[in-house]
Amino acid sequence: MRKLDGNVAKVLYVYILAMGIFHLYTAVFGSFEAYLQRAIHLTWVLPMTFVLYPISSKKVLNPETRVPWYDWILAAVSATPGLYIMLNYDQIMMRMQGVDELTMIQLVLGTLLIILLLEATRRIVGLPLVIVAVAFTVYTYVCDASFLPAALRGVPTEFERIIEGMFLTDEGIFSSSLGVSATFVMIFLIFGGFLEKSGVGEYFMEFAQAFTGTAAGGPAKIAVVSSALFGSISGSAVANVYGTGSFTIPLMKRIGYQPHFAGAVEAVASAGGQLMPPIMGAGAFVMAALLGVPFNKIIIAAILPSFFYYGAVLLMVHLTAIRDGLKGLPASELPSKKVVIKRLYMMSPIVLLVYMLLAGYTPMYGAIAGIILAWAISLPNPARRMGPKQILAAIHDGSQNIPIICTACASAGLVVGSVALSGIGFKFVGAVLQLARGNSFLALVLIALVSLILGMGLPTTSAYILGAALGVPALAKIGFLPIAAHLFVFYYAIVSNITPPVALAAYAAASIAGSPPNKTGFTASKLGILAFVVPFAFCYDPGLILQGTLTENLLAIISGIGALTGMAFALTGFARAPLPKWYRGLFVLTALAALHSQPIISLVSVGLTFLLFFFSEQKKLKIS
Repeated sequence: MRKLDGNVAKVLYVYILAMGIFHLYTAVFGSFEAYLQRAIHLTWVLPMTFVLYPISSKKVLNPETRVPWYDWILAAVSATPGLYIMLNYDQIMMRMQGVDELTMIQLVLGTLLIILLLEATRRIVGLPLVIVAVAFTVYTYVCDASFLPAALRGVPTEFERIIEGMFLTDEGIFSSSLGVSATFVMIFLIFGGFLEKSGVGEYFMEFAQAFTGTAAGGPAKIAVVSSALFGSISGSAVANVYGTGSFTIPLMKRIGYQPHFAGAVEAVASAGGQLMPPIMGAGAFVMAALLGVPFNKIIIAAILPSFFYYGAVLLMVHLTAIRDGLKGLPASELPSKKVVIKRLYMMSPIVLLVYMLLAGYTPMYGAIAGIILAWAISLPNPARRMGPKQILAAIHDGSQNIPIICTACASAGLVVGSVALSGIGFKFVGAVLQLARGNSFLALVLIALVSLILGMGLPTTSAYILGAALGVPALAKIGFLPIAAHLFVFYYAIVSNITPPVALAAYAAASIAGSPPNKTGFTASKLGILAFVVPFAFCYDPGLILQGTLTENLLAIISGIGALTGMAFALTGFARAPLPKWYRGLFVLTALAALHSQPIISLVSVGLTFLLFFFSEQKKLKIS
C-alpha cells in the first residue's frame, strides 16, 4: 500500500471521508435501490485501489509516495462504468435481460469493468481469486468445448450475454455479496474506527490481560480472549494476528511457550474471531443475505459452536501450561482488575449492538447505535475524547479498509454470475451426489475438501461465497438444514486460514514468532480441531446450532462440553496427570461419540469422558 503525502494525500483523505459519510447517510436514512447502491459503492472504491496499491508489491520505483501516470488513468477509467450506470439507471432498469441487445458502449464498459476489477483484485486480494474468477467466466463461454469431460459440458453463453449478466444485472458483479460490502460491512468498518478512537479496542486487551494474565499460561490466554473480542470486530484473521499477536506472541515466548506453539495459539484464536458473534466478519452478513433471514438468526446459530471452539483452545492452552510448568505474568505488569471492572462501561457499545441485533433491529441500525454510544463514552476521558477531528478520523480510518472486502466480493460475484449463467452449480450438485452414492457423510467430506481448497489464499468472505455457490445446493439436496449447510461451508472457509499447505493466519503468526510456518500451521490445526469436527456434528444435530427443541438444545450443550474437554485431554496428553497414548485414544473416542446425534450415546459418552478424567491421576497411568 502506498504511503502518499502532500496534496494527493489530502485529496485522498477527503475522498475516503466523503465515501464514509455517504454510507453513514444511507445507513441512517435508507439505501438506494440495491443495484444502484452497489454501483455507487464499487465506483467509489475501485479508483482507490489503483491510487493506493501499486501494480507490483516488488516495484522499487518509489511506489509508496507517488502515483504513476498509468494508475491515474486506470483510476479514472475504472469509474466510468459506474458513472454510466448512475446516469442511465432508469434505462437499465427498463431493459429486458436476454431480449434487448447491448449497445456498443455497454459492451465496452462492461468488458472494461471486468478487466479492471480483476486487476484491482490481483493487487489487493491476490492472484488465486483472480484465477478462480477467470476460470469460471471462461467456462461459461466455452462450456461445450471438446476438451472438457462430458459431465462438465453444457450450453455456452454468448460473450454479449456474459457482459450483460455481469454488468447490467444484480446477479453478477453487483450481486448480493457486493451488496453486503456496500451496506453492512462499510458501516461496521466505521464502527470499528470509532471503537479504536474511543479506546474500546484498547480496553478489550486490558480486559483480557487483567482477567487471564496471572493464570498459568497467562499470555496465551490473553491471546485467546483478546483475539476473540477483537476478531469478531475485524473480520480478518491475518489483520487480527498482526493486531494482537505482535503483543501476545512475545509474551508467550517469554514465559516458556515454544515459538511454533505461541504462533499457533495466536493464529487459531485470530481465525476463530470470525466465528464469534456478534459480528463474525463480512461472511456472516453475506450468509444472512443468501439465506434471506435476519442477521440475529445467524448470531443465534453461531453461539454454541464458537463457544466450544474457544473453550477447547483455552482448555488446551491451560493444560499445556500446567503440563509444562508455565506460569503467568506478575500482577504488577498487568492492568488492575478493580480498575478494569470500574471501566466495564467501555463494553457498552458491543452490548448495545448485541441487544439490538437480537431484538430484531437491522445490523446497520445496531452499528449506528454502537457508533453513537462509542462516541459518548469517549467524552469523560480527556485522553480519548472524540471531538470533530477525531470523529472524522474514525470515519476515515474505518472506511479506508473497505477496498479488500469490496473487490473480493465483486470478484466473487463473477463466480456467482457464472454459476447462474452456465448451470455448473447443478452439475456440481450432480457430481457430489453421484460420488457420495447416497452417503450423506461422504458428501460432507467432499464439500469440506472443496471449501478448504477454495479457501487457500482467499479471504474468508470470498472463499465462503464460492463454497456456498457450489456446495450448499448439494447439501440442501441431501436434506441438511440450509443454515447448517451454510455454516458448514463458512467454518471450512475459515479454518483454511490455519490449514497447511496454505495457511495465511498461521504464516502471519509464524513471521512474528520466528517459527517454521508449516509447523505453526499444523499445531494451529490441532488446537482448532473442533472447528473441523463440530460442523459435521451440527449438520446431523440441529441442537448444536440451537435450531432444535429446548431439550435438544440442552443436550447439545452437554455433548459439546463433553467433546471439547475430551478432545483437549487427548491432544495435550494431560488431564489430572500425564496420559499414556492408549488413554488419550479413549478420550478421542468418547469426545467424538459425545457429538453423536443419538441422545443416549451422547450422554453415555459424556459420562465416560468425566470418568476417564476422574481416574486419570492413578499412578499406573502416569508416564515416567
